Amino acid sequence: MSYTNSSMGSGSRTTRRTCEFGRTYVVRPKGKHQATIVWLHGLGDNGSSSYQLLEKLPLPNIKWICPTAPTRPVTLLGGFPCAAWFDVGELSDDGPDDIEGLDASLAHIANLLSTEPADIKLGIGGFSMGAATALYAANCFALGKFGNGIPFTIYLKAIVGLSGWLPGTRSLRNKIEGSHESARRAASLPILLCHGKCDEVVPFKYGEKSTQLLSLAGFQCLTFKAYDGLAHYTVPKEMDEVCNWLNTRLGLEGSR
Repeated sequence: MSYTNSSMGSGSRTTRRTCEFGRTYVVRPKGKHQATIVWLHGLGDNGSSSYQLLEKLPLPNIKWICPTAPTRPVTLLGGFPCAAWFDVGELSDDGPDDIEGLDASLAHIANLLSTEPADIKLGIGGFSMGAATALYAANCFALGKFGNGIPFTIYLKAIVGLSGWLPGTRSLRNKIEGSHESARRAASLPILLCHGKCDEVVPFKYGEKSTQLLSLAGFQCLTFKAYDGLAHYTVPKEMDEVCNWLNTRLGLEGSR
């Protein structure tokens, strides 16, 4: 199934947002290909940075797809355009979510994963805004549809979010609890969240709150790792945690 960005806008609108995604970088598996993970960069970054981070990891059975977000005006930056998976203002518990932008980016990610072989395990991960998009994907996987109601048919086996937050939380718990199939899918999806306690960009409390909301909504295979002294970046200890978790959760060859 192919997801087109033009179909991702609100049906009530006469004009629809167009998204021009940047270059996609791919880290090929050095061993037997067992899993493919789309990794999403943070605000203002690009897929090349993701590529440089991931190509060094000791995960020879994973193919990494590293797309670049579209350049769009970002409210948080006073409308200044930069690479962003969706529009975002100040982080708050009751702030509006750019569901149209999230849906468009997730449609692009779904297209990237839709051509993978049937026996390959699929996942989505990311840093900061990329992590937020990955967690939105977890919601859509559980509910079986995008925010605008279009079916989401990619079967995910892993979600990784570093220094991120959970968007699209309004009535999430009720939506999942109201469907036996959604509850089953949420309970089956492994999620790893990591967050630094000294993060001043996406404060640590948002990592904690996201974990609590996901758990209450029925995501049972949830792991949250906190890091003393870590600000808004990644460190080798954190990436070691990601590697060990992926090896175990995806059952990759050579895992300890």
